[in-house]
Amino acid sequence: MVIDELRIRQELEVLNIAFWRDVDSNWGREAHEHFTEDGVYTTSHKSRKGREEIRSFYSERHGRGERVARHLIHNFHVTVQDADHATAEWTLCLYAEDGVAPLLSEPPILIGAVTDECMRGKDGRWRYASRTTKPLFKGSRPTSG
Repeated sequence: MVIDELRIRQELEVLNIAFWRDVDSNWGREAHEHFTEDGVYTTSHKSRKGREEIRSFYSERHGRGERVARHLIHNFHVTVQDADHATAEWTLCLYAEDGVAPLLSEPPILIGAVTDECMRGKDGRWRYASRTTKPLFKGSRPTSG
């Protein structure tokens, strides 16, 4: 069987963009659906295991009030293990602050190295088995993760 590595890379980019678009524009209401049932999401603060813990994280974040955030994806690199398993490594640049736009422009509050372990389900959809963010640089304002 020939593995179409370019197609897998594109599918994982689409997954990543959809995830952050939901977080930045929809309060992460569907973020948990991008993970496997027992997926692990490790932010700069803690790990959350399973869709329910991930859903709760974004629900609680929404409950704290207005926030503007943009998660920028850089240097996206994919290593394909097989047709259903791949690792994506990339750099996250996060601009975020509580309040209503427009807010004062400041440096990013986090620049991190992210590693995603991705799996294609029986339904053909890629999901995160794990996502881990390792902070490289932190700004003076805290992240909410």
